[in-house]
Amino acid sequence: MNAAVGNDVDLRSRTVLDGGTRALLEGLRPLARWRAPVLEVDYPTERDLHLEGRGLLLVPSFFCWRRPTALADPGLDPVLVYPVEKTPPALARTTQDGVERLLGRTRTAVLAEVAVGGSRTTSDVALAVGIAMASASYQLGVLRDGGLVASRRDGKYVLHRVTPLGLRLLAVTGHPARS
Repeated sequence: MNAAVGNDVDLRSRTVLDGGTRALLEGLRPLARWRAPVLEVDYPTERDLHLEGRGLLLVPSFFCWRRPTALADPGLDPVLVYPVEKTPPALARTTQDGVERLLGRTRTAVLAEVAVGGSRTTSDVALAVGIAMASASYQLGVLRDGGLVASRRDGKYVLHRVTPLGLRLLAVTGHPARS
């Protein structure tokens, strides 16, 4: 339990240091969607929480399941408790071949390249993997939609980072991923 929470805190700390608050919030996918200035959270009931200048404390929890939760008392500081990634036993036995069969060889290579390279542009990924820009853009879009990569615009570039789920998938396959 400590390792799962610690891994989440480490990864999110690196994300905020490398990409700022926006990258941190975008990295909460698929549990939440950042659409500035609103963080949309899959919550069991319809509810709006206005921060009104207050911060939002993110609390990773091993015991939180399926969706995040927030404190119900509006008088308290805003807190969002979200589930950390738990590696199911079946995923822990996944092999390199299994991941390539699931994602495809090119998509697996793109995911591994983003993980090893940190924040990467689409052209960086295309060059490193040896595929066309259009193919790299498409593959990154599929990985982003699947919650394995988070992307953010930085001037005229789009930077891509691997998500906690993407790192977990690569870790069980033995792919080199920056820890």
